[in-house]
Amino acid sequence: MNDMFPCNVAQCSTTGFESITGARFRKEVQYVNPEMRETLGFPFQNGRNINHRGRALTSEQMLYVALRFFANGSFLYNIGDAEHISKATVCRAVRKVCLALKRFLRIFVFCICICVRVIKEEFHRIAGFPNVFGCIDGTHIPIIAPSENEADYVNRRSIHSINVQIICDAAHIITDAEAKCPGSVHDSQMYRGSTLSNRLERGEIDGFLLGDRGYPCRPNLITPYPEPEPGPQQRFSVAHCRTRARVEMTIGLLKARFQCLRYLRVTPERACDIIVACVVLRNIAIIRGQQHPALQLQDPEEDHINPADFQDGSVVRDMMCRNVFSD
Repeated sequence: MNDMFPCNVAQCSTTGFESITGARFRKEVQYVNPEMRETLGFPFQNGRNINHRGRALTSEQMLYVALRFFANGSFLYNIGDAEHISKATVCRAVRKVCLALKRFLRIFVFCICICVRVIKEEFHRIAGFPNVFGCIDGTHIPIIAPSENEADYVNRRSIHSINVQIICDAAHIITDAEAKCPGSVHDSQMYRGSTLSNRLERGEIDGFLLGDRGYPCRPNLITPYPEPEPGPQQRFSVAHCRTRARVEMTIGLLKARFQCLRYLRVTPERACDIIVACVVLRNIAIIRGQQHPALQLQDPEEDHINPADFQDGSVVRDMMCRNVFSD
């Protein structure tokens, strides 16, 4: 368990850690509101989070350690005044914070039906694409090679990863996230097995998702034309690309804010928990008006085209193209 995280927390001073509860701590966690800090703190106040000096970390100290890991990818990398915290204690702290944050998933992430009309209006203002409630894409989070079912986690780039499904609104808020599939699972397969796909098939959500050509074109998941003809199809494709770009930027902002997502040296199960925790924290930051981190543009991941016999949404796409994007 001590090798769970990529940290080299040998020895740091308790005096330095006590100062975390002051202004420096408040600056680090300013986007976490008091109610959440209280809720996060509740599971930790059990007296069992002991460091090797026999002193328990406070809730705020545990939260601080976890946030520093999420932000930097290595524990206490920029905290020179925090010493004598054992590696095992740090790992337990991050684990507890991750599990606590998962409890906020339905409050801060699964919120598609709460304001779907507003979401559609915001998407429409981007490029005139109608009735869109979300943009979807998959992204790979690299992980250390697992000891079990190792081959399942090797993606198309021969890297071990978790494939994460992200859906966002026009304001870059993540409205749905599923982090559970090994890297070998294709985006379209991940979508077919997702909770959101089942909800759409049952008619619980009215509107369209926009996805790239890695997804099948379905009546409720619209993908671009493979080779758009000049005129309406070309205008459709331009509007589709401009609108769907929101999810690519959202994923980029998520990874820019939480550098730990560059590479997780944890088991797949715990990697999924960390990813979910980062998604929850990022939405909280957006809702509370935190500034976006600097975004480094990355090469888009290649999309495997779905076979034509799965494109049963082409009729809906053609109808939208004629009705909305014709002269």
